[in-house]
Amino acid sequence: MTQKNNKYTYRVTWSEEDAEYVGLCAEFPSLSWLAHTPEAALKGTRKLVNEVVADMLRNEEPVPEPIATKHFSGKFMVRVPPDVHRQLAMQAAEAGVSLNRLASAKLGQ
Repeated sequence: MTQKNNKYTYRVTWSEEDAEYVGLCAEFPSLSWLAHTPEAALKGTRKLVNEVVADMLRNEEPVPEPIATKHFSGKFMVRVPPDVHRQLAMQAAEAGVSLNRLASAKLGQ
């Protein structure tokens, strides 16, 4: 497994429907791996991602960058209905903070 593939975002969760653990990778949302233990689900998912990345490289396809190594500016735009904007502006004014600070605090919860 390449070093870059070790930087992908993996998660293991229980699948009630399959009655097994499922391994997932955020950068490859269409991939999953079922196993009887969380450790085996993670190992299977990492192996599968490694195989997919190797195949993508052989076919000269772009490989997703790991979320962990991406640069984020800390800025993004969110559109909300005007009445929600008004309510948030009032909450911010009443709390004595900027609308940006209020929204950041709410998103961080």
